[in-house]
Amino acid sequence: MTEARLARGLTRAALAAAVDRSASTLSKWEAGQQTPTPDALEALARVLLVPREFFFNGPFDAGERPRFFRSMANATKGSRERIQQHLLWLQRISHQLQTWVDLPTVDLPDLGGTDFRLLQSCEIEDAAACLRARWRLGRAPIPDVLLVLENAGIVVGRCSFAAPSIDGVSHWSLADDRPYVLLSSDKRAAVRSRFDAAHELGHLVLHRHVDAAALTQRDEFKELERQAHRFASAFLLPSEGFVNELAETSLDVFQALKPRWGVSIAAMIYRCKDLGLISEGHAGRLFKASSARGWARREPDDDRLVVERPRLMERSIRLLLTEGGFSVDQLLAAFGLAPADIEALAGLPDGLLSHGPAQVLLMPTPRPKPACPSESCAEVIPIRGGS
Repeated sequence: MTEARLARGLTRAALAAAVDRSASTLSKWEAGQQTPTPDALEALARVLLVPREFFFNGPFDAGERPRFFRSMANATKGSRERIQQHLLWLQRISHQLQTWVDLPTVDLPDLGGTDFRLLQSCEIEDAAACLRARWRLGRAPIPDVLLVLENAGIVVGRCSFAAPSIDGVSHWSLADDRPYVLLSSDKRAAVRSRFDAAHELGHLVLHRHVDAAALTQRDEFKELERQAHRFASAFLLPSEGFVNELAETSLDVFQALKPRWGVSIAAMIYRCKDLGLISEGHAGRLFKASSARGWARREPDDDRLVVERPRLMERSIRLLLTEGGFSVDQLLAAFGLAPADIEALAGLPDGLLSHGPAQVLLMPTPRPKPACPSESCAEVIPIRGGS
């Protein structure tokens, strides 16, 4: 009940009023001190937009490793709680899917317990370069950042954050020791989304073992964000590959390179400053000239470049529906979530799970887990409330 309330951004008082109960009654329900009547349960399901069976889901704990919210310092507590619940639902879906399909093996380096406060910019540059080498990306532009992350075993989802100050969140789940990234679908600039994904990748690589208490300290949080930002810049714009294509450090050159590298003009200016190609003052003049061209809010090609979309969760669910022997109803019963939430988080077309059977096409990867000789895939689905 608390999960659903936080996911919908409701206070206890607001939810209590919506179901015509007192706030104290709702508090007792959430604390497990009282049980809602069947009528009250139906009202809660209707208001919270979840199936009645949702309230009988078993507990799912992804662990207390820190969750890194991009721009968290400017976000409200309610916004963070709402987005955190949607991240938890993405992790629940993924964890259930891994019962039946093999997702790509996690392939991220573990830097150990290095104190992030001791990390130097050169070490962050090296970490990004080593990761590109590990994933055989060379020094060229990355055509699809989300596909690269998913191939490395990172589960990526999108949903509407309804919080302009938050662009993404990342977390290493203890439930399956797998990294997760949830990105906002509210912002439609492809270059912004790619940078958000690379920023969260920086947290997953550099800050895997950071104590969550660091996120509550303003200076330490700013340093964590700066490091993830520097990593994203180095990962998307490797020094040798990017610099070799710079005829000059001008807005016209940056504009020409933007579609190829999939990075904003503003990010290229910052990158040139970080690499010592231009001074702080030169960077300031470039930003001023960019603003004079009207690029502060919207840059050239922002409307033309296509926003990348996650594929892994969508392909896994489609695979189960086409080759795994599952029906839509069986999958919904196993996930225990509202169809619309599953569709949004898994990147499925609207209505695929909520409007009955639909035409689906099989796409490559992942693959089904082999079933026991005496069992079919459908038979391993747990049925709530029965044997």
